Amino acid sequence: MGGKRIIIGTVLLAFVCISSCAAKDHDLNSETVSMTKDVFAMDTFMNMKAYGANAGKALDKAEERILQLEKELSVNDEQSDIWAIDHSFGDEVNVCDDTAVIINKAIEIGDRSGGALDITLFPVLKEWGFTTGNYKVPDDDTIGELLSYVDYRKINLNGNIVSLPEKAELDLGALAKGYTGDEIMKIMSEEGVSSAIVSLGGNVQALGSKPDGSDWKIAVRDPFSPEQDMCMIEVSDKAVITSGNYERCFTADDGKVYWHILDPSDGYPADNGLVSVTVIGDSGIDCDALSTALFVAGYDKAVDFLRSENGYELILVTDDKKLYYSEGLSECFTDLSDMGAEVIDLD
Repeated sequence: MGGKRIIIGTVLLAFVCISSCAAKDHDLNSETVSMTKDVFAMDTFMNMKAYGANAGKALDKAEERILQLEKELSVNDEQSDIWAIDHSFGDEVNVCDDTAVIINKAIEIGDRSGGALDITLFPVLKEWGFTTGNYKVPDDDTIGELLSYVDYRKINLNGNIVSLPEKAELDLGALAKGYTGDEIMKIMSEEGVSSAIVSLGGNVQALGSKPDGSDWKIAVRDPFSPEQDMCMIEVSDKAVITSGNYERCFTADDGKVYWHILDPSDGYPADNGLVSVTVIGDSGIDCDALSTALFVAGYDKAVDFLRSENGYELILVTDDKKLYYSEGLSECFTDLSDMGAEVIDLD
């Protein structure tokens, strides 16, 4: 897909430790027998692992669903819903259910985050080169003009009919992989799989626990040393989704590093004190969108979010190399960094 995120989301992970108990025998009915499948889609290497007699069938169906969603949601595929919307010149476009659901969620998270998530940032993202790899720092006048087309509140969604103002464009990269993870989990459950885990770039999502009943162990990368893990958490039945500043970035002629998660308020890479945000919760699409929104919003607003919203846990890394995690993770959080981890103070 065209850049994670308005991201983008985008970006980052957390890689999965899928070490689990070995099969006791080769009986395909055994719940300890596992199967894996690798897929490249949405500009991301994806890995899926499922256990049980129906694991193979579930993985095949999941792959089909991933490829279907890629065709629907890609900004580059001329047959996709997003291409049709972005080239509609203000006309109404009839989209599929998936697209309508994701746009509706994007508008919801945009409202909840005070506009920190804005899926109409795509024209600005393109100008920076984050969708093509032809990176450049746009001049202020160009950014200012493109920002005049940016405002998610001007998206008109009525059922499956979508329209945008002329010259506006959208990109669902900040939500697409989270939604895809949710759809994979649905397929696994429908096929009778009760233990599975998927890694979709910076998105990890687990169904149930390991076959032996223990939690899945998920590592989150250190944004200052992306080849290393900074912490590990143990979860079951959760999405663990990270957005940060290190996956899609470039160093410009001025010596500064610029990353792909843009702030809708000024069109520049979000620089509000956070370099990595991990959101843990039940819904992949929510965690995906929120990881981007909170990265843009900054530390104080992320803490305010934690105070006001139930059902989520956070791991935050600040640009002064401090690692924070929410109290709900205390029993399942292992610090692997040299930063020293602190529980987020909600007082």
